[in-house]
Amino acid sequence: MKLGLQLGYWGAAPIPDAPALIAAAEAAGYEAVFTAESWGSDAYTPLAWWGSQTSTIKLGTGIAQLSARPPTSAAMHALTLDHLSGGRHILGLGVSGPQVVEGWYGEPFAKPLARTREYVQVIRDVLAREGRVTNDGPHYPLPYPADAPGSTGLGKSLKPITHPLRADLPIWLGAEGPKNVALSAEIADGWLAIYYTPRLADMYEQWLAEGFARAGARKTRDTFEVAATVQVEITDNVAAVIDAYRPSTALYVGGMGAKEQNFHAEVYRRMGYADVVRDIGEKFLSGRKDEAIAAVPDEMVLETLIVGDEESVRGQIKHWEQAGVSMLMVTTRDVDQITRLGTLV
Repeated sequence: MKLGLQLGYWGAAPIPDAPALIAAAEAAGYEAVFTAESWGSDAYTPLAWWGSQTSTIKLGTGIAQLSARPPTSAAMHALTLDHLSGGRHILGLGVSGPQVVEGWYGEPFAKPLARTREYVQVIRDVLAREGRVTNDGPHYPLPYPADAPGSTGLGKSLKPITHPLRADLPIWLGAEGPKNVALSAEIADGWLAIYYTPRLADMYEQWLAEGFARAGARKTRDTFEVAATVQVEITDNVAAVIDAYRPSTALYVGGMGAKEQNFHAEVYRRMGYADVVRDIGEKFLSGRKDEAIAAVPDEMVLETLIVGDEESVRGQIKHWEQAGVSMLMVTTRDVDQITRLGTLV
């Protein structure tokens, strides 16, 4: 089992003491540190800024949103950071959701699977630098068609000026549903899993197997990374930790997405919490946030949480490893917890 530090995206202000957290993770032997973006801070600037103070830990986006930048721009970001870090970049990508894509970026959300496939292929073509980059797909045509609205007809195919350090720079995909997970296994090098629960490991493995069985799949199960974001807390006060994470569970299940389409809520429905999800959603969307938080049962929080004393945590980590997870992307913001966890793995 490898460890990653998931710093995520900023709230109202930058993450306090982020350099100290990253330094502790690097000293404790963590494999990677990850940043994210939503509709505030971006994923790349903090990663480059903080990453410049490191020397061995890998630097990953977990995730960079597809709609935030064209695929050629994402490739430019990736090859630049890969050079600056000496080949330590992991490019984690995800489609986000319709509220963010259409409401923040002003882009259509339709056909996320097709868009992801096309986006990743353009990035790989840039990184391969085998010729001028072209794309005939409907989502990211290159060059922009001469007969398309607003076109000057002067666009030309290009290849990157800068030679990428690695043509095989790892690309991991954030995915929650069966089709997205299967696509990750087919075209990517890893799966960034959120709200993973070992209880459903057999189901996840079926989704992955479907992707690996497709013609042209890049990896096998043995060479594919499954990196799961998880809250890990070493403590004797399990109840306090559950209470601390109950609000975030309510937020993502009830408020991070439209009533008609919330991918996080769907994950918990698959876990068997359909009635609870409905109750939380109704309360949250009607403004009764305190009631929504109170409606989250302990077992729902524990599905995606590793908590207990050192012996218990060590055993739970082993359980997650046996379930198929190769990296735990821990969300703790405490230097002591980061260091103690490093000694257990």
